[in-house]
Amino acid sequence: MTRYIERFRAHAIILGLMATSILPVGYVIGGVRELPAPGSVPRITETDALSSNQNSSSNQNSSSNQNSDPNRMTPELLWKLQRVGESSVSPDGSAVAFTARSYVLAENKGISDLHLLDLDSETDSTILSGWPSIEAPQWIGSEGDFTLYFLGVHPDDDAGESQVYTWKIGQDQPKKITAFEGGLANLKVSPTGKHLAYTLDVKMDATVNEVYEDLPLADARIIDSLMFRHWNAWHDYAYSHLHVAEIGPDGIAAPGQDVMAGMRADCPVPPFAGSEHFNWAADGKEIAYTTKISPKMAESTDSDVYLVKIDNLTTSVCITNGQDGYDNDPVYSPDGKYLAYHSMMRPGFEADRNRIMIYDRSTGSVRDLTIGLDQAATGSTWLPDSSGLIFNSDYRGTVQLFKIMLNSQGATQVTKGQSDFHIAAIMPNGKQLLATKNDMIRAPELAMVDLETSDDQMLSHLNDAVFASLELPTVEARFVEGTDGKQIHCWVIYPPGFDPKSEQTYPMLTYCQGGPQGQISQFFSYRWNFHLMAANGYVVLAPNRRGLPGFGRQWNDQISGDWGGQAMKDLLSTTDSMLNEKYIDKKRVGAIGASFGGYSVYWLMGNAADRFSAMIAHCGVFNMESMYASTEELFFVNWDLGGPYWKNDSIRQKYERFSPNRFINNWKTPLLVIHSEKDFRVPINQGIEAFTTAQIEDVPSRFLYFPNEGHWVQKPQNGVLWHRVFFQWLHEHCGPQSK
Repeated sequence: MTRYIERFRAHAIILGLMATSILPVGYVIGGVRELPAPGSVPRITETDALSSNQNSSSNQNSSSNQNSDPNRMTPELLWKLQRVGESSVSPDGSAVAFTARSYVLAENKGISDLHLLDLDSETDSTILSGWPSIEAPQWIGSEGDFTLYFLGVHPDDDAGESQVYTWKIGQDQPKKITAFEGGLANLKVSPTGKHLAYTLDVKMDATVNEVYEDLPLADARIIDSLMFRHWNAWHDYAYSHLHVAEIGPDGIAAPGQDVMAGMRADCPVPPFAGSEHFNWAADGKEIAYTTKISPKMAESTDSDVYLVKIDNLTTSVCITNGQDGYDNDPVYSPDGKYLAYHSMMRPGFEADRNRIMIYDRSTGSVRDLTIGLDQAATGSTWLPDSSGLIFNSDYRGTVQLFKIMLNSQGATQVTKGQSDFHIAAIMPNGKQLLATKNDMIRAPELAMVDLETSDDQMLSHLNDAVFASLELPTVEARFVEGTDGKQIHCWVIYPPGFDPKSEQTYPMLTYCQGGPQGQISQFFSYRWNFHLMAANGYVVLAPNRRGLPGFGRQWNDQISGDWGGQAMKDLLSTTDSMLNEKYIDKKRVGAIGASFGGYSVYWLMGNAADRFSAMIAHCGVFNMESMYASTEELFFVNWDLGGPYWKNDSIRQKYERFSPNRFINNWKTPLLVIHSEKDFRVPINQGIEAFTTAQIEDVPSRFLYFPNEGHWVQKPQNGVLWHRVFFQWLHEHCGPQSK
């Protein structure tokens, strides 16, 4: 296919679309200054925190100076990194199309590029650049007749609507083939190239103004059931429905048909799923999709897999009746005989073991392919000969790829090493696979993995130039004995230049993981970035405490109903173990975390504050009773907390034993509270209650409030502000000593 790639590249050059590097400029944020140190003003006010009239370099003090070493990672540099997106392998296996996202910090926005990676020559070309959005690249066709489909927002589209484009070898520029009002999402092209599957929002519920037409200025909602808001958004009276559109002889898509017409349900199932929730059969004649229909949406995890024929899009058949946990991610075998999907056995438990189920399309029988495995599966992808699948799995503090065959028991580990791998595709030859690879030090890039030798080779190099100029931290695994004799796996991240034999001592951060079930793998986070923390002079301790996956079901399940129990003991055991090291300054130790990690920080405030000199809780649970009555996904708190606190004395006693607000009389450690208005998972009242409590108790405290963010901080300048306030607080209360 190399000659076709060259033609692709040539047309890109003619259009002026080729770029050797896309590194946004203009990273100075005007109008944001350093926050004053606590005590320098009577109280931190909104005006004090974000003045629009002073430059960020004009009002610093020695106690809040942050890392300015040009050879170290910074918050601004973190946002300069390009982020690998979705990818697609050409049918002949000679090229990979993939997207990359970068951010223009000064403009507070992101831009997307489309890359073409020639595997024969190992060259990477940017064939489209600077689009507001490019997603879902997909190759369709055979040798000599390849077409690249993708979903994008064109730079000249003032409406900002995402539409489908095709780029056929020999064309000068991409061709827009849809013009659907409002734009579309989650594109999947039929393997035959004859149809598009995608999702559109379909409005089905009436607003107050539509019910009472004579009150056009009324500003209210009438709510009759739960799940009226979810994670970071209120219900918008619409539902995401799967649609199918035929592509005409002229290459333009006809108006699509709603596969889920009349259903008050969503595909993909919110809040986080994407196009993995539906897939085409290899012959293009059937689609399997996921949706959730329940009379009590807030209390149920019962999603199901449905099948629909292309020649009868009005009739869907559920194949997972009687399976009341999560069932999702359907994917057909290449030979058309089977459909694999993920399934959780225990209803209401969102962190149950994800199994791989095999549905025989001829007999309708279903079997658990992963029976007996003490690990979960995600991203399941069929081998080209339909003999088995490759899947991702949390494994001993990493994410590794495993192979499982239809006709044998057990799974074989494919990848290895101190990295996280996530499968992107299996090469047509069946001998290699495309994956993303990353660790705590470097952001994800594309890699090729040999299925026989487990060797991997990096393919993309988007951020090599950035990391080549940096002094890098080091990471090692550490095992600590818990109070019950079990071994607790920890990651320890050391600052650049760390020497355990020197006389230098370092401040330490105990990182408390959220979830509460979410492994501390070799992830590269753009918020809780261990590389950045170490670059600022901290030793970071990240324990895989009780309740985290990757260490067996028993270890994972132990958190449920025991929030303030063994998991907190594990955090303290690992912290105390590190405090015995001569290179740790026992007087400069912080505890940090978000979500359940924020809960952990609040709990430690009242139960182990003597070990810590600074605390930071982001979107944490402070008051378990008010949390239960104000969150949205009740199945989560019903499983993990046992149900409502008023249900019986046993549950009420657990709330009283484990809720951080019960221990405020012990609070004394300086506390930074970070919370967002649009966090409906752990609502804003939790952060307000914690900050108010600290203020009343005269505990040194600060509240960083984001009115337009959710459980995560996603806007670029908000992200930089988050890190500036985060590190200023740490530096003031437990930071590195001046040299």
